Amino acid sequence: MTVMPVREHASRHDRIAELPLVTESATVVEREAMDRDRTEEVRNAVDHWFERKGLADRYERVTDYDDWGTLVEELRADGYAGFARRCATLLERYERPHPMLVRIALEPDDDFEYLAGQYVGLRYRGESRAYSLASSPTRDTVEICVRRVPGGDLSPRLCRDLRVGDEVTMRGPRGDLVLDGPSERDLVFMATGTGVAPLKGMIDSVFDTGSDAVDGRSRDVWLFLGASWEDDLPYREAFREYDRERDNFHFVPCLSRESYLSEWSGETDYVQHAFVKHVDESAVTAPLGRELERWLDEAPASGVEARIDPGNAEVYACGINVMVNSLVDAAESVGVPAERIEAEGFG
Repeated sequence: MTVMPVREHASRHDRIAELPLVTESATVVEREAMDRDRTEEVRNAVDHWFERKGLADRYERVTDYDDWGTLVEELRADGYAGFARRCATLLERYERPHPMLVRIALEPDDDFEYLAGQYVGLRYRGESRAYSLASSPTRDTVEICVRRVPGGDLSPRLCRDLRVGDEVTMRGPRGDLVLDGPSERDLVFMATGTGVAPLKGMIDSVFDTGSDAVDGRSRDVWLFLGASWEDDLPYREAFREYDRERDNFHFVPCLSRESYLSEWSGETDYVQHAFVKHVDESAVTAPLGRELERWLDEAPASGVEARIDPGNAEVYACGINVMVNSLVDAAESVGVPAERIEAEGFG
């Protein structure tokens, strides 16, 4: 089996100054937080679990949660390791700043051409970073998706300070993670977190141009998107709308921690494992090995009845390097030809 190399964009931030100038002034026309403040939900969840385990009277907790870290250590020392891990996870969610995830729509002074999936260099208040375009060239505005990186040079400013009417400088575009020409093959997109940004532009482009159907045949379009929490899924409402309105679009969110705060009953496994669960088992001809074989035999929790024929699919994957390598490995293992896999990793 040929291993498809994953292109790395970890160093592209250093090359922003080399990109051609798009515009000195792109105006922010929309800025929206996509996550929400869930501190009250966290409080309620912790109370619920202490009551459920009969520990409410055993541990003294302060209402402002200033001593929550000590509580976690006490739980661990008393033999409640699993519960301590859950509380530590909820503490992390409780303490994180808001917003952590924003979408920013920009209106450049000058029109420029780009391909869905490419990235631009963005400069704001003296700092520059590269951001994938989450918009399709068919749309009127250019859009990026930003996740706040604690201690980061630019993302905290974009999430906290940027306002409608502010101006930024843009350079580019660049990037090779772009769609192949229309074919009769189905499309499978896989990402975690903001890695979905370039894929969002591709999916919009596919539907805007009608290339989800070729020679009268409708192509299935899949999106497997992973995150810890439901509100960490970028553009989730747009993807859910596609899922409601289009029979050939299948949105499979994979949420590892959401069940801590809600009655989440969908996929909780890694993206690559959820992908394998949705592959048509009869179309897999090569042995997968014990780990992937397990997921091929497991029923999906997504409620999606359609299945993927790996021999008739092209795959696009984006996210952190270790995750993308796992996605590529899973796609090739089930039989997607290496030349039909496009993947980029970062971080």
